[in-house]
Parts: sequence; structure tokens; C-alpha cells
Amino acid sequence: MTTPWQGQLKLSYAKQGDITRVVDSYSQSPLKLQRSFHPDGKTCQSLILHTAGGIVGGDRLSQEITLHPHAEASLTTVSASKLYRSNGPESQQTLTISLDHDAYLEYIPRESIVFDGAKFQQQVRVNLEENAVWLGWELLRFGRTARGERFNSGYWRSQTEVWQNGIPLWIDRQHLDGGSPLLDAPNGLNSQPVVGTLAWMGQAVSPEIIDKVRHLWQQREIEGEIALSCRQSGVICRYRGRSTHKATAAFLDLWQLLRQSQGDRPVTIPRIWSY
Repeated sequence: MTTPWQGQLKLSYAKQGDITRVVDSYSQSPLKLQRSFHPDGKTCQSLILHTAGGIVGGDRLSQEITLHPHAEASLTTVSASKLYRSNGPESQQTLTISLDHDAYLEYIPRESIVFDGAKFQQQVRVNLEENAVWLGWELLRFGRTARGERFNSGYWRSQTEVWQNGIPLWIDRQHLDGGSPLLDAPNGLNSQPVVGTLAWMGQAVSPEIIDKVRHLWQQREIEGEIALSCRQSGVICRYRGRSTHKATAAFLDLWQLLRQSQGDRPVTIPRIWSY
């Protein structure tokens, strides 16, 4: 029997001159921080590696990410995450993000593949101070569809909370049981295996940006269904379709335009995504 992992990752970023750097880090297997880059000369781009290759029943993983005032960081994962089938215990993952005033964080992991029979629960808590901004996304594929697998058993649960100065900006709870009618229902996955959510929180998004991205998606004829929901201090984007590649491309369009509101700097796609 495989011993469950108790993985931890704690990262702290601070701005030193014009460049943000990792100033404190702690990791416990299977989570590991790889080398950081500064592709635009300012933002610290970090890579998170899961050395075990996937999450099994009983695993407990936690990440704590802190950005000090004015720090700017972008985090992604080296590869797709795999949530394996469990014959008993559930796996759990917690992510706690704290952004001091005027800090900016992009948390943009690769997709997660939820195997049939997986039992998974995650909690995400984002705490923002004044003028701090968080962009986060999650892409999920339910079942290994390349081999004809459906998500017929198990469950996937997620709760995300974003707070700014003690005020809730967005609280999102999702729950999908394997074999649920929601897999095929129009108000669920509508027989599409891939779903995604992009959230931008802490700063209002102008109507001009919303119009630009919608026009761009119409020109590209995005495969699948995608929608935007504007909030007083952010925007939520949802995707439903069959391709994580197409979902990522649509999210990149929105990410690029949102980046322009943070100093008119272009998006630098992590080099690891090219492999």
C-alpha cells in the first residue's frame, strides 16, 4: 500500500528594486519549487513541480503564498496534475494566498485530469489588501477521454473564497459526483469533459476590455462555450468544451488584455508550456 504524501510549499515574494524575488521558501515532498525567471524584467515567474506525478487517495497537499507590498509574481506548474482513482480515502489540497497592498499575483497551473473514481477536495483562500490583484485559473478534464473514460464514480469538490480588506469579493463552491446527471445536463457539463474558470479579483475591469475580448473570441470562433461575468471588483470567465488547448488559448486572450491594465505589459507565456 502506498503511503500518502503530506506535501507542503511555502513561498514569500518581495520587491527588491524593480525586480520581485523569492525571499523565503520551504518545500516538503512531493512539492518542489524550481528555478524562477524574470522574462519581463520585473515579474518573478516560478515553476511548481509535483515530483510524485499525481495525487492519490489520502494525500494532503498545502501551499501558502505571500506577496509583500508591490511584489509581482506568476506561478504555474511544470505539467498537468493527475487525480488518481481512490479505493477509500479522499485526497485534499489547500491553497492560501496573501497579497499585501499593491501586490499582483498570477496563479495559472496546467490542467488537472480527474480520473474515474477519484475522490478529491480542495479549498482556496485568497486575502487581498488595498489595490492588490489576483488572477487565478483552473482547468479540469473529467475522465481520461483519450481512452474513452468517463467520470462515473468518485467526486470532485472545490471551494474558493476571495476577500479584500475583510470584505468577500467572490465565494464559489462546486461539487461534482461521478456518474451524476450533471455530466450531461445543459446546466452542468452538457456532455463536455473540460471545464475551466478564470478569476480576476481586486480591481474592476473596464467595459472596453470586456468588449475587446468578446470581439476577439468571435473572430477566433472559440471551440466550446465561454462566458464572462463582471463584478464590482473583478471578472469571472467560465469555459465548457472538449479541449484544454482551446480553453487555454481563450484564457490567454483575456489574460493578455487584463495584463494591459496592470502597466501595459505583454503576457510572457511560461517556457515550460512549449514542451
